[in-house]
Amino acid sequence: MYKLNFFVPVEAKEAVKEALFKIGVGKYENYEECSFETLGTGQFKPIEKAAPYIGTLGEVEKVEEYKVEMICRDELMTLAIETLKEAHPYEEVAYEVFKMEDF
Repeated sequence: MYKLNFFVPVEAKEAVKEALFKIGVGKYENYEECSFETLGTGQFKPIEKAAPYIGTLGEVEKVEEYKVEMICRDELMTLAIETLKEAHPYEEVAYEVFKMEDF
């Protein structure tokens, strides 16, 4: 089992979550569409050849974003990352993947 965390702008959060839920991410035993969300502020500065969804080249941008956390079965992890990148509006998606141990 893995834990997938990603950062997404407010307006895109539900669409990205739904794309991941549709392939089975966020499912554990008798529960599905499980996630946890934390609202915060992301910061970035697009440079050189960037094609930002939000912001302007050479300028620092601060965006209200959610950090979304979901569990993911081992066999879905590669598809989950592909789906995340397809559904997410950002050119470069910020995400983390953690291997979870069962105790």
